[in-house]
Amino acid sequence: MLLLRNLKPFFRRKSHYSFGIISRATTLQDQITSEFHEICCRRTFWSSTSSCNEMIGLSSSNSRNPYFFHNVAEFCTLLGQEKADELLDNAAATSGSDRGKETKYPTREMIDFTQIHINKLPRVLIMGRPNVGKSALFNRLIRRREALVYNTPTDHVTRDIREGVAKLGNLRFKVLDSAGIEAEASSGSVLSRTAEMTGNVLSKTQLALLLVDARDGVLPMDLDVGKWLRKNAPGMKTIVVMNKAESLDDCDGTLASAAGEAYRLGFGDPIALSAETGLGMAELHETLRPLLEEYVLQNNLCADEEVQDNDSSSEDMECKLPLQLAIVGRPNVGKSTLLNTILQEDRVLVGPEAGLTRDSIRAEFQYEGRTIYLVDTAGWLERTKQQEKGPASLSIMQSRKHLMRAHVIVLVLDAEEIANTRRSMKHVEVVIARRAVEEGRGLVVIVNKMDLLRGKENYKLYKSVTEAVPQEIQTVVPQVTGIPVVFVSALEGKSQIAVMNQVIETYEKWCLRLPTARLNRWLCKVMSRHSWKDQAAQPKIKYFTQVKARPPTFIAFMSGKTRLSDTDLRFLTRSLKEDFDLGGIPVRILQRTVEGNSRTSTSSKNKQSANRMMERVVSDKRTILAVENSSTT
Repeated sequence: MLLLRNLKPFFRRKSHYSFGIISRATTLQDQITSEFHEICCRRTFWSSTSSCNEMIGLSSSNSRNPYFFHNVAEFCTLLGQEKADELLDNAAATSGSDRGKETKYPTREMIDFTQIHINKLPRVLIMGRPNVGKSALFNRLIRRREALVYNTPTDHVTRDIREGVAKLGNLRFKVLDSAGIEAEASSGSVLSRTAEMTGNVLSKTQLALLLVDARDGVLPMDLDVGKWLRKNAPGMKTIVVMNKAESLDDCDGTLASAAGEAYRLGFGDPIALSAETGLGMAELHETLRPLLEEYVLQNNLCADEEVQDNDSSSEDMECKLPLQLAIVGRPNVGKSTLLNTILQEDRVLVGPEAGLTRDSIRAEFQYEGRTIYLVDTAGWLERTKQQEKGPASLSIMQSRKHLMRAHVIVLVLDAEEIANTRRSMKHVEVVIARRAVEEGRGLVVIVNKMDLLRGKENYKLYKSVTEAVPQEIQTVVPQVTGIPVVFVSALEGKSQIAVMNQVIETYEKWCLRLPTARLNRWLCKVMSRHSWKDQAAQPKIKYFTQVKARPPTFIAFMSGKTRLSDTDLRFLTRSLKEDFDLGGIPVRILQRTVEGNSRTSTSSKNKQSANRMMERVVSDKRTILAVENSSTT
């Protein structure tokens, strides 16, 4: 009996000790020496003969006396020739009886993570103390720079749970970026609320990546995070990841010392990597693969793979395109509370503190059979010298980026502030509304915190706000008429239906397409009812057609050199919105000039050239005939 140890670098998983027993049968030849190969039995011991033979360089097709291994009470034993022949006969009989039958259960070789539905993928949570590179690893896994990354040792950039689909080699899984955990945070503070939110997410997670800073080693705060994780998720499978390890080397012993400190956490062997450079991602893939495959096999996610694909393909033809919805506004107006109300869950962190949201959080949900991607952006602030650098500037840039991607923009206003200042929109809100119109997006205005204006004493104030806000918005943003305004209280949680119905209505208008015949009939009626000062100066529109939607864009083909004036364009735009109910979305009208006599002139020129050619041909024939007649005579 010999004690064997598998020596592996610290990039791999934990080494395991095991006992190997070698028996010698009388039927074996005497030439077999007592020397044997080193056998490493990790966690799961070999039960098949072929895999064990491959480990020592032998195969079952050897000409003389092959070695066979069998799993007996988690010990690897070398069998005799008679027992080996018996196992071979049983294996041959089993394979012969099962030949021709299809595999009932999927194996590890059959798992294709790309074919699993996104909502059924395993979930992996990235956690740790602040400023250890959680968001950088999140961006590395999803292959995009979605999460804000900024070196702030004294501040916390990430405060909400961000979710994305990780692409690590051939693996696909949902990865969640969490806020930094401080176990000693005071109750009621922002850090305690973020830790509570992380604890709620742990119950829906299958695997956790505990990040530590390899350069700083294991700090007392890291040990507190480990204790917090054992307390809130005692059965959670946890992998320790030493981030920022690009400067450590195994030759000088720095990597070994850092790994030795990581063992203090009590979660097994650590993985050294660098989220910034991508070093060690192959080792992370090697560690995650068996765990994720085991989860897929246990939950049988590959069984209904084909049925799910067929159902989705038939439904996608009938389902409408996904809607991109962005919630924007100044800080502390209730954007995050409105998002939680729409989703009917505590998805993002809320509180009385201004500027609580840093990242733009994206959430997917279904509403009346339609897929909607909802984005909660950080509060828009006026530019100051302090915000030109730091996380605030990154938050503003990210909010602008999501505003450009959105289809419909929800601008949130504060009803209490409107009542106090006697002004509906400030400069920042006017800039947001005008930029949305310029980019051709649908606009919906939400006046939040209306519950603060209820009661007998605030009845007149409540009524004046509901009447003055739509009029003032129309004055401030004259480019778009009929902007919808919804008065809600997101804190009460009863405004989901009113907000979403208005958003869906605006989106359908934004995607509207009108046939050309209907537009031309409408054009005749509009041109006839409009009073022109001079009939000679009346523009002559040959026909009117829509060239694109999202937003609706029309082209007026003009005859001659006449052009539509700005007054005529505003008249046609207003008539379009009134007659076809296109309020709240921008409408664009372009002009094209069509030469009226271009076709007749070209056709006449073609006829003249053709006649000339005929005359030449006829004249040539006549001359030829005349020459022939003269020659015959």
